Amino acid sequence: MEPPDSATPPRSPGVDPGASGVDEAAPLSRGAIAAQAASALGGAAPAQLVDRVAELTGGLPWLVRLLLQTARKDGRHGLADQLNPRAVIDRVALELHEIDDTLFELMLALAIGFELSGPMPQQLTHLRGSIGKLVAQACADRLLLPDGDLVPLMRQSVIEAAPAYRVRALQRALVDALVSGGRPLDKVARGLAQSGLKDQRIADALERAADAVLPTEPVLASALYDEAGAAGSDLLSTAARRAQAASAAGDLDGAARIVDDLLSHEHPPDLVRGVDVAAAVWARRGMMARSAEIYRWLGAARVGSSAELAALAMIGAGDREGAERMFEAAGQGGSPTLRTVATTLMAQGVRDSLNGRNARVLPALIRASDMMTASGVNAPLPEIPAVLAVLVALHSGKLEVAESVIDSALEGNQGGPPARPRLLLLRAWVSMLGDQPDGARQAVTEATRGAAGLAPRDEMLLRALEVGIARRADDAPGLVRGWQRARETVLHVPVDLYSMLPLGELLIAATRLRDSESLETHLSDAWGLLARLGDPPLWSIPLHWCSVQAAILTERPNELAPHATALVRASAHSHLASVLATAGKAWVSVLAGNFDVATVESAARGLASVGLTWDGSRLAGHAAPRTEERRDMARLLACARDLHPSIAGTARAAAPPTEPLPVVRVGAASARDDSGLSAREREVARLVLEGKTYGEIGESIFISPRTVEHHIARIRRRLGAANRSELLAQLRLALDAPDHRQALNDPDPPPR
Repeated sequence: MEPPDSATPPRSPGVDPGASGVDEAAPLSRGAIAAQAASALGGAAPAQLVDRVAELTGGLPWLVRLLLQTARKDGRHGLADQLNPRAVIDRVALELHEIDDTLFELMLALAIGFELSGPMPQQLTHLRGSIGKLVAQACADRLLLPDGDLVPLMRQSVIEAAPAYRVRALQRALVDALVSGGRPLDKVARGLAQSGLKDQRIADALERAADAVLPTEPVLASALYDEAGAAGSDLLSTAARRAQAASAAGDLDGAARIVDDLLSHEHPPDLVRGVDVAAAVWARRGMMARSAEIYRWLGAARVGSSAELAALAMIGAGDREGAERMFEAAGQGGSPTLRTVATTLMAQGVRDSLNGRNARVLPALIRASDMMTASGVNAPLPEIPAVLAVLVALHSGKLEVAESVIDSALEGNQGGPPARPRLLLLRAWVSMLGDQPDGARQAVTEATRGAAGLAPRDEMLLRALEVGIARRADDAPGLVRGWQRARETVLHVPVDLYSMLPLGELLIAATRLRDSESLETHLSDAWGLLARLGDPPLWSIPLHWCSVQAAILTERPNELAPHATALVRASAHSHLASVLATAGKAWVSVLAGNFDVATVESAARGLASVGLTWDGSRLAGHAAPRTEERRDMARLLACARDLHPSIAGTARAAAPPTEPLPVVRVGAASARDDSGLSAREREVARLVLEGKTYGEIGESIFISPRTVEHHIARIRRRLGAANRSELLAQLRLALDAPDHRQALNDPDPPPR
């Protein structure tokens, strides 16, 4: 056979080793491959390209040269993606027709999966005495590695050079030989299935392999189930497991399609697993009511070991009676694995949270989180144990506990890759409450880094984070942009028990932007859900507190009263409720202008003690300018700075909480209202109209007189005022603008 260009052909020595300086019989090291790649490409080759060449060629010099000839330089893509192994396989397969038939038969047997140290197919029994000689010849011709192995490119080339009937016959002979010898098919099953062989024994081997890795490696399991199907596996019998693998790998749509097909059959196999997957998919879509509904369809008589998961979904959807029926159906059977213990503790904790046994709730959920992390499994669940533990910790005002739980879950990879974005978003929430905005943003960035995007319920959590971070940074444009996105997102995600925190944050944002009606349905559903569950204080307290803040913002005491009453009523059994009730009273007294400085300071520090540092600083900051004594103002400002160093230095801290953000049009990201003035300029303008001097204005809002002067100069330019009297007239009109101009979706003028 003639040498193919500069490469050595499969049979003939071709190139004089001394001419090229390369020992053609010895495989190249990785360094030598890198050098040849650099020479062929005219520059240093990427590490992944060198690794790929080494993997495919085994370092055989002539194959290295052939493969590198197919590489193309492309500045827009990685070079590793520019190799073309198919071109090499086609070329070598064509040339293999010229080698000795006996040698080709041996190489084909090796390519199929037979081993030199094991039994050979019957077709090659006549070669037993000459196998050693043939192997030596193949190694000398550089068709095999020195140890007698075929490299991947040669393996595929040999198979493609052989007639299909010979390949299939040898493949079945290999399976027969392994089975009759009691040897596992694991090593050859995937390759045989990928080549198109249909054999139930191969399908069974692949199914077993997929089952073994399903709890921990769902992506691999999904591939193995697909290959088992290609080899002849019954797709209906594996449907529930395939759906579980798809869901755990993050493919919600694929999992849903498989489960839909499964449940359409009259007697679907592996039904409970299929329902667990369907419920988990619905929950991740933010539709917990559908999760509960599918468990109700399954029924207590068939739910078996998933009774506690069904109860979790039903509680999340507000169906307490249905949950109790599932708890009654929970049997004593089932092996006490880490996962089942975690599920039991999780259900026990959530059940206790409805029954007022608050002291038991958090310990049970923390242990559930620990057990799930230790198990290392990725199981279909309505909610992740760590998430429930963190929610309860936050609902209880225990920020440090929440931080510890979420960090442990992230470190232990609880729930696998699909759970990580949700855990990271909750980590961001904890950082936000802990006055660590940079940490919150970093966690959000990591959570949204994946190309697959977030599940709908995580999208809602993200939007609530965006408005929460912007609100605490006094970032009016960011708040508007965040609310624009959030308002659309909430249309896709109904309310459930485990989404009260983001709903509360969105309520405050909507109220500040005079767009509360966008959340009316969600709020109504939330209060209805809590009522069906018996108004459990642990889950309702944060939403009551957010409603108090919303009522304060809108100056509607009649709307504040029921929420304040609920907080006072819960104070006897909840430290968080007690702190919030005290803070609510302090807010009302500050608004009325009749408050005790020590009481306000105590309330502010109380808020900080339950993880609401920013809220506490805001309370003290708002109260400071309303005091009559200078030393009282200094005391409250010192408290505000101590709790949140940046808030006391902003004008917003000194502004009354009833003052709305600049009237903005929801749908535009501008921080300016119809007057054209920014929030800071409006504050300066109000103080100018009150007759204050530059020095007094600066002292009131904690900026220098020179800065005040700059603000007034900009205001004059914006309003086109030629003198002071004209400026004052224009300011009166500008500051009256909110009473006469309506923002989009705000038919009622904001309260003055």
